[in-house]
Amino acid sequence: MRREFLFLSILVPGPEHPKRSLDIFLQPLIYELQMLWDHGVEAFDVSCQQNFKMRAVLMWTISDFPAYGMLSGWTTHGRLSCPYCEENTDAFQLKHGRKSCWFDCHRRFLPSDHPYRRSTTLFTKNKKVFDGPPPLTDGSTIFHLLGEFGAESTSYCGGNGHVPVYGVGEVHNWHKKSIFWDLPYWKNHLLRHNLDVMHIEKNFFENIINTILNVQGKTKDNVKSRLDLPLYCSRDYVEVVPPYRLKVARKTEFFDWIREDVRFTDGYASNLRNCVDYGQGKFTGMKSHDCHVVMQRLLPFAFEHLLEKNVHKAIAGIGVFFRDLCSRTLTAEGIACLSENIPMIICNLEKLFPPSFFDVMEHLPIHLPQEAALGGPVQYRWMYPFERYMFHPKKKVKNLSKVEGSIVARVSTKKPHTLLNITFHRKFVRRVDDQLAMMIEERDRVIPRMPLNCLPKLVERVGKAITENYRSKNMHICICIFLQIVRILCNMKVFTWTLYGRTTRSTPRKT
Repeated sequence: MRREFLFLSILVPGPEHPKRSLDIFLQPLIYELQMLWDHGVEAFDVSCQQNFKMRAVLMWTISDFPAYGMLSGWTTHGRLSCPYCEENTDAFQLKHGRKSCWFDCHRRFLPSDHPYRRSTTLFTKNKKVFDGPPPLTDGSTIFHLLGEFGAESTSYCGGNGHVPVYGVGEVHNWHKKSIFWDLPYWKNHLLRHNLDVMHIEKNFFENIINTILNVQGKTKDNVKSRLDLPLYCSRDYVEVVPPYRLKVARKTEFFDWIREDVRFTDGYASNLRNCVDYGQGKFTGMKSHDCHVVMQRLLPFAFEHLLEKNVHKAIAGIGVFFRDLCSRTLTAEGIACLSENIPMIICNLEKLFPPSFFDVMEHLPIHLPQEAALGGPVQYRWMYPFERYMFHPKKKVKNLSKVEGSIVARVSTKKPHTLLNITFHRKFVRRVDDQLAMMIEERDRVIPRMPLNCLPKLVERVGKAITENYRSKNMHICICIFLQIVRILCNMKVFTWTLYGRTTRSTPRKT
């Protein structure tokens, strides 16, 4: 996932959101993927010194949750927004909050003999849960259902030509047939679209910290939440301060600890003391990686002496879960432990926080261990590499009225230079330079006295030398000659060549 190996294949122009018409822009990419699968391309194997037919397959897509809906065709808002639970969800709409809620939707993931399943007071009042987890739908079944529902592909009906699919929002949430189903192997994939752990973790952290600090306008514990609380729960703090809210003195103590005692190594995280706002009692300017660090490294013990013991354990549990999920290596036993622990962790949070706290971002972690079992460590399936990659072309934009064109121009000029650096590795170039030491000394004596009319003869001699050595497979000598002629031309100020990350330019010596 290094930046040198990431390629910008398609850039969707703005400023309007493509929405359902994203498949229109993906048609060239899908065509090339079909060609790579059906016919392949000729490639050369350096280790075996022979040509072979190389084929390529698209493993999965990586995107945030709104883009998940554009890529998959499953609408990611509303009561049926979870792409795994589908129509088997227990989500509902709050009466006063008027938002979809996933409160008490996770007891079904617990073992059948767990005492939480029989509780009628800790979760939704007067309700017991006997159902099991929702079944998973394989790709062949989804492909068949899309045909039955009459979902159309955007490439055939146009970006705005979609007819509402029968039963959408009631029995399913399919709004189109994604263009990825045109790939012959797509229905056989076990993992087609990844839930982005980066944004899920960030949103989960913001909901927790804003509710604990009681940030006005962002806390989940508001007036409408208090009105909905007696309708669904049997709790005795409807009109008092809840146990998960920090008092003013303890909030100041927490901020003082962040400013004065918390230290990280250089480059590990930003300076969190600059993110503390005493006046409004909240964090400001925190990036996704800052939320990632605080969630996994500070949250497991930050509120040990500031909140009650049961509240601290519930909050620390979700931090430990994301820390174990984002570890560099995963084992089958570790993933099984994560799958067993995450329902219990979310149920412990449901015992404390109001129903309005649990939107779809608090529900999606229940499915992350399953994706880890199929796709492996999250470092290869989250948005961090792509967000950091796009930072570099964006910062080079010169024409703000033509942002897309500036990005394309930047990428087009950068890729050949990157390819040269990858092909002629730095260590190999150093070895070539050592072997060219005597040739360079000879060049320094001859080149200043060489007139420009000798340049065609020089190029002709070099061309013959490269051709002869290429035919005899002496690639090492070819590269030596190539680097030598580049240096010669640069010293003659014929052109300027950008090599090894710096611009090589020399002025002619006085004769």
